[in-house]
Amino acid sequence: QNSSEMPETITSRDAARFPIVASCTLLGLYLFFKIFSQEYINLLLSMYFFVLGILALSHTISPMMNRFFPANFPNKQYQLLFTQGSGESKEEIVNYEFDTKDLVCLALSSVVGVWYLLRKHWIANNLFGLAFSLNGVELLHLNNVSTGCILLGGLFIYDVFWVFGTNVMVTVAKSFEAPIKLVFPQDLLEKGLDADNFAMLGLGDIVIPGIFIALLLRFDISLKKNTHKYFYTSFVAYIFGLGLTIFIMHIFKHAQPALLYLVPACIGFPLLVALAKGEVTEMFSYESSAEILPHTPRLTHFPTVSGSPASLADSMQQKLSCPRRRRQQSPSAM
Repeated sequence: QNSSEMPETITSRDAARFPIVASCTLLGLYLFFKIFSQEYINLLLSMYFFVLGILALSHTISPMMNRFFPANFPNKQYQLLFTQGSGESKEEIVNYEFDTKDLVCLALSSVVGVWYLLRKHWIANNLFGLAFSLNGVELLHLNNVSTGCILLGGLFIYDVFWVFGTNVMVTVAKSFEAPIKLVFPQDLLEKGLDADNFAMLGLGDIVIPGIFIALLLRFDISLKKNTHKYFYTSFVAYIFGLGLTIFIMHIFKHAQPALLYLVPACIGFPLLVALAKGEVTEMFSYESSAEILPHTPRLTHFPTVSGSPASLADSMQQKLSCPRRRRQQSPSAM
């Protein structure tokens, strides 16, 4: 596989610096909202996430939508190519291959995008939020458990400090009108779809534990025991931690840092299983490569991708049958 088709691997240095960078970004956003008009900031952010949300949602629903197209559907191939320079110095800036099915998915996603832009409805927000989360878990890659523990431990401290120590995170979350969080209507039974009293869950509370759970899934596969005990354990641990967060929030009537409960659960439960199975050494010595797992077609860095999900899947099948064949692509950045 070309290196541009690999996920972004998080090193231990990246994991250690992540809470510091996140803190600076959060504080910068807080000051930005204090200095400038919130209305104009959110208008700019809405347009930005409108475009990204459409692309993310289209990529997410594409595999599912392919099942609904009839076999005789007239599916034509297209390519959007943008280059810089000429001759031998010509460099590809955008090389995006797509087909008619992808255009249908893009049209459906655009409907959701217009709905979100006009109404800011919580369902449209959650659709975009889920799409961002799935793309985030796909594109970010932890290579070992130690790095995952450093990342989760650092963000554990980050989350606790900014929620309990200051009002910065809660203020930004309430001011930031963009699908960077999932919202859950607390008055759904009273007002139905017009509910306006929400509990919030940041996408970071989904993606960060999610990439750690994905690492444990790869560790399960590396054991070659045809069981996914670490994946299922961490998945159940995540549900338990999230449920505990909601319970504590309702008891104390105060915003809770979800990672305060998710991090100990997602690390502690699998570690207990490893202790019981005598596989602690194997767990921490496991080094995950960027191999492509079954049923997970790889995508280049979003949003400047090279190849649609459907065309990439076809390309993978061709490479399996002709391993020496390789398509040349230029690396793209997020």
